[in-house]
Amino acid sequence: MAVRRGRLTAAIRRSPAYAALRDSIYRIYERRLESSLPTDKVPRHVGVILDGNRRWARSMGLSDVSTGHRRGADKISELLQWCTEARVEVVTLWMLSTDNLNRPAKELNPLLEIIENTVAKLAADGWHVKPVGAMDLLPDSTARVLKDAEEATSDRPGLIVNVAVGYGGRREIADAVRSLLLEQAGKGTSIEELAEILDAEHIAEHLYTRGQPDPDLVIRTSGEQRLSGFLLWQSAHSEFYFCEVHWPDFRKVDFLRALRSYAARHRRFGS
Repeated sequence: MAVRRGRLTAAIRRSPAYAALRDSIYRIYERRLESSLPTDKVPRHVGVILDGNRRWARSMGLSDVSTGHRRGADKISELLQWCTEARVEVVTLWMLSTDNLNRPAKELNPLLEIIENTVAKLAADGWHVKPVGAMDLLPDSTARVLKDAEEATSDRPGLIVNVAVGYGGRREIADAVRSLLLEQAGKGTSIEELAEILDAEHIAEHLYTRGQPDPDLVIRTSGEQRLSGFLLWQSAHSEFYFCEVHWPDFRKVDFLRALRSYAARHRRFGS
């Protein structure tokens, strides 16, 4: 009896009528969430760790995890539209970490191709694309797509889309310090003189995200509750929202819940 009930429930959930009812309820819920959000507590910069593509593919019984990466890539355009509607100014999407570069070639190469296609599409669709990451660690073809997208979209107004590819927080800080040292050496500044004047702002001016506001809100999907090196310097005062759903299944209601959670928090910045 229990088995038959389970099969019946599963069949109902796969039916078009159930899907239509579910979607209708979600739309009503979305509108309620949107109307309840305070307009004066919108994060200027949202960082998103797009986690769970491989687990989504496996949960769907798919042996090729690239299907999950492609499905996750398709979700990005929706997220950017939601951010635009919410009047977010900057979004940073963590698409590939420095650790991910150690994955087997049979998984990494298709993933890099998906990233290249996604970045090219973002540029073609009119977004202001800015790569953040260690370009020298990437294959030439990937680095070229990122640089081309940045050059083609640098003057576009509206939402800035940081695509973090070959990104690692520790690597970013090391690159920032290296850039600072080279800059000061070019000016004839000695190590002793630099040590006298060095402060946090000097390093911040050499980060990949220099000139941008630090992330107010960092969202991570797939249930993991850690940063894994994402925006280590910039997230010192960020608010965090961890979502159980895998990235390919991330919905507008999940995004709105993150905004609602952010708006309900009292940010003291250590004071």
